[in-house]
Amino acid sequence: MAQNVPQEGPPEGVRPDDPAEIGRRVLRLRGERGLTQRQLAEPAYTPAYVSTLEAGKVRPSEAALRHLAERLGVGYEELATGRPAHLAAGLRLRLTDARRALATGAPEDAAELYRVLYEEAVTHALPQEQAAALLGLGDCLLEAGELADARDRFAAAEHLLADEPLPRRVPAIRGRATAHLLTGELRYACYLLESTLDELNAAGLHDPEALLLLYTASIAPYMDMGAHARAAHAAELALALAPRVDDPALVAGMHRGVARTLIAEGRIAEADASLAKAQELYRHLHIRTELAHCHWMRGYVHAQNGDLEHAENELRTAREILASKRAALFTEQVEVELADVLRRRGKTDEAEALLRPLLTSGADDMEGAETDEADGDEADGDETGAGTLGARRGAVHAGGAHRLLGLIAEERGDTERAEEHYCAALSLLERSSAVGDLADLCRLLGDLLRRTGRVEAAMDAYRTGLGHRAAPGTTTLGPAPAAPPM
Repeated sequence: MAQNVPQEGPPEGVRPDDPAEIGRRVLRLRGERGLTQRQLAEPAYTPAYVSTLEAGKVRPSEAALRHLAERLGVGYEELATGRPAHLAAGLRLRLTDARRALATGAPEDAAELYRVLYEEAVTHALPQEQAAALLGLGDCLLEAGELADARDRFAAAEHLLADEPLPRRVPAIRGRATAHLLTGELRYACYLLESTLDELNAAGLHDPEALLLLYTASIAPYMDMGAHARAAHAAELALALAPRVDDPALVAGMHRGVARTLIAEGRIAEADASLAKAQELYRHLHIRTELAHCHWMRGYVHAQNGDLEHAENELRTAREILASKRAALFTEQVEVELADVLRRRGKTDEAEALLRPLLTSGADDMEGAETDEADGDEADGDETGAGTLGARRGAVHAGGAHRLLGLIAEERGDTERAEEHYCAALSLLERSSAVGDLADLCRLLGDLLRRTGRVEAAMDAYRTGLGHRAAPGTTTLGPAPAAPPM
């Protein structure tokens, strides 16, 4: 699309509303229109005042600027700030175009639009539009699997909006929490969301859209951590808030999140109905990534219900949509769940062929996780390479992939390889606090160790699993955030 050429701005470090900059603009515009200082000043002001103003020796009042703008034939805002008339509105319209490009196309194509818009917003000192462009860039980077860069963009948007009311900052906070969730930092994702909810409620800022966004975003990390009761409570609050929200995309996201809690409670038909509502909204809005997530979760619902044929079809549809959008990380995560269904359907070779390109070897990934543990915060800047799941990129699904490869190795009688994969999965899931999956993994590892004669080691594995099952979520989460008055 054609881009507007930005007008020349003030020198770096000079504010556009500085008296010298305003004087320079008045002088330039007066010259372009062929007016004398007297013609510009009359009838309200003197030529001497215009001369002093053009020299940057006086800050004009709003009344003076409005008089001069009318005589010069420009808008008040353009004369006061140097921004062309309707610039902000035009940028916001193009931001909507970029959002549509992300919904329907590849993230890197939308990212280029957002970068251009961000640069223009910086040139013209438009912080709101800068923040909107950064939020869009963050979403693009999430889809592309570039989690550290996405986190940085969301943090920069939050910083730009620091003086705005907290509800305005919620999309940036939710973006940061999502990046941490996908990295595998479940506890920190919960902390960000819960502390923001507490702050909103303590301040009496009961903004329905902000609350719905936060409660919906908290369901996934709660479920992965095994805190099912807390996830169900968040889902109940989200459902109660939905009638007060006009944004259909937010409501669709709520239905998708609530479905996870219904699945955990065994309410499969209700979960599928909730996903169908979300799917229809996303299809109507042409939001392809979220539509793919609905197919993805419906595949999970069918798999939980034992309908593996329909599960495979839904997951293949999700994979096809995400791959066509080049949403790398989400595509890889769907492939892990598709591989699980394929293995259960007896298509073991196809399942293994899907999983192996997603991971380094079991032993290598185990060593990588231990290295990250030793390096601490320094590992944050060292993302796992694009195209592979690991400790810093999709950790929960990386653990799931190793678990599946372990099962496949066991079925083939390769117990040594199976143990390597189980240990790699255990390391990844412990680091991410995904206690919901840890107990089952400890059982698998314990059974393997017992069958190979290592009874004491098997007992240790079983004890670890029982510890995770005893009180899921209670060792990693503090008190739940207070519910808002509904």
